Amino acid sequence: MLFLFLVGVKMDISLVKQSGRKAVVIGLSSFFVPLILNISFAFILRKTVAMETNLRKSIIIIAVFQCLSSFHVIACLLADLNLLNSEIGRLAVSSSTVSGVLSLIWVSLAFTIRQSNISKKDLSLPFMGLSLFCMFILIVYILRPIMLWIVAQITDKGRSMKDSYIFSVFIMIMVCSFLGEVVGQHFIMGPMILGLAVPDGPPLGSALVEKLDSYVSSILLPSYFVLTGARINFSMIRMKTVWIVELLVMSSFCGKLVGTVVPSLYFKMSPADSLSLGLIMSAQGILDVINLNHALLLFLIDEEAYSVMALSALVLTAIITPIVKYLYKPSKRYMSTKRRTIEHAFHNAELRILACIYQEESTPSIISLLEVSNPTPKTPICFYVVHLVRLSGRTAPILTTHRLEKRSASTFHSGNSDRIVNAFRLYEEHSSGGLIMNALTAIAPYATMHDDVCTLALEKRTSMVLIPFHKQFNSLSCTEELSKPIRSVNLNILRNSPCSVGILLDRGTLNTNTSLSCKNLYNIGIIFVEGPDDREALAYAMRMAEHPFVSLTVVRLADNRKCSVHKKHDLELLSKCKIEIAGKKQHVYKEERVKDSVDMINVIRTIENFYDLILVGRRHDSDSPLFMGLTEWNEFPELGFIGDMLASSDSNCEVSVLVVQQQMVGNDQQMVDDNSFNKSYGIPSFSVVDIPRDDRVHPLPY
Repeated sequence: MLFLFLVGVKMDISLVKQSGRKAVVIGLSSFFVPLILNISFAFILRKTVAMETNLRKSIIIIAVFQCLSSFHVIACLLADLNLLNSEIGRLAVSSSTVSGVLSLIWVSLAFTIRQSNISKKDLSLPFMGLSLFCMFILIVYILRPIMLWIVAQITDKGRSMKDSYIFSVFIMIMVCSFLGEVVGQHFIMGPMILGLAVPDGPPLGSALVEKLDSYVSSILLPSYFVLTGARINFSMIRMKTVWIVELLVMSSFCGKLVGTVVPSLYFKMSPADSLSLGLIMSAQGILDVINLNHALLLFLIDEEAYSVMALSALVLTAIITPIVKYLYKPSKRYMSTKRRTIEHAFHNAELRILACIYQEESTPSIISLLEVSNPTPKTPICFYVVHLVRLSGRTAPILTTHRLEKRSASTFHSGNSDRIVNAFRLYEEHSSGGLIMNALTAIAPYATMHDDVCTLALEKRTSMVLIPFHKQFNSLSCTEELSKPIRSVNLNILRNSPCSVGILLDRGTLNTNTSLSCKNLYNIGIIFVEGPDDREALAYAMRMAEHPFVSLTVVRLADNRKCSVHKKHDLELLSKCKIEIAGKKQHVYKEERVKDSVDMINVIRTIENFYDLILVGRRHDSDSPLFMGLTEWNEFPELGFIGDMLASSDSNCEVSVLVVQQQMVGNDQQMVDDNSFNKSYGIPSFSVVDIPRDDRVHPLPY
């Protein structure tokens, strides 16, 4: 009862209305094609094959139950595969919502009809149908307004979530369950409908999930699994029953596959993606087992058929999961052969930047960085800002755009998002046409949050993604509990981004000097050693140097090596930089000769606090004498050797730092998975699954 209530809370019925034509067609096809195919096959088997009397009576019911699908099961599978935010994941969520609603309607009608047949005479089918309708009216027009009032008390009046609010919802669950039993329905029907009526997301939906999820998932649900397994009676299973039921299982599986793959191919999806989507839509799980248990209690199926069907669901999903993992890798779509970098962009062309915001405190530093990036009508910036919010209290992720004319109803973190968006809009108004701003909010699990960022960067053709460093030096609100998942998201963005990435380490110096009417120079320093990341940082700094109130100092650390794979490209960009800053007194170029890591550290220590912002490249060759031995005491490997030196707790550096990684193209992206490459360039070995499991939709098997 509590589990199905939580399923209802996490399920978003509005996805049915919001689903595009593709999702609706796939959802309808994946429900009706296997249903028609399996029922027809069941009639043929009943007429042509000799079987037990009980199996003959229930074979049509078995055929129909095999065709049902569940939104929650598919969402849990996608979360377990880290595919919730992927292109195929969003399509599967929308399609499964359509097919899941149809399955829910069919199951409700079937159980209601069966309940009326085996109940007392006064509980006729019309009476039970009318009672179910009255319960629906009670929940939608009485209980839901009460819950909306609770939400209003918290959001509008700024009150905290009281235990009495949660307790009142628990009372509603029990009342709906009791009323269901009184009118002849199963006691789980009322709580399921009530869960769908709960306002999703914070504050109420997420609070209910936080209160109940651990208890239900860790204590009650495992007990239910044990009882379910205990009902499987192997001694009653006969081989003839097994192969008849398995024929229906394979028939429904093929029907779901065909019903999903054919429309997917029609909508121009690749064969591999279409097959992956078909396998995902064929998965079965806990809700299917709950339906089977209920059907067993109502004598729709016998114990033998129940045992075979429960085992089939387990085996089928166990086979599907590794196949989908092998077939579909969302990171492949981010791999690009086109250069999307600042270094390779045309001079004075529009610069496209995507900035990620985890917390409101990062907004001023990002705005200041935008300002020194010189947004003018001649050198415009198209800026996308995405507020990244942890998914809580619902199953489906959300990516919504903020528009001036309307406010999205689905943005349940609108308070913080609106303040962030308003700050950037205010800056856009004062930028004199040099900046065009687009704001979005992405609500997703930490494990797949990077997919939204990388997809946006790919679709908007950005040259750089800006992400705040997980450690907030000037904020007390970023706790260790919050910083760990943020760090994992940043690592996944670094690994998968289809363009360059900048990690902004803010120490407050970004917010003290800049304004459009500022008369003081803003001091920017760049430490240049060698390689593509250093060139990308220098290209960005050269753009900043065009700002009239920016003073740029380029410090090149040169060793005595005569040959380097990057030397030609490095010298070309350095020569261009010298020409552009020549004759401008506020800009300085200087070279420092260093022979080893000790010399390099000493030079950096002498200049680290002379600037408001320091730009450095992320990846350097660890075999170089300048970086020999530095890998052994890296505190933050994602910042590279020099960035880590400036950010570590042992450093005396008090200025903000921007660590830049240039876009990895072709073989570079494939080499990220190679540990030797990671070690050579200071890249930690990380994975998209390095996220605590409590951030998943469901910690147990689906």
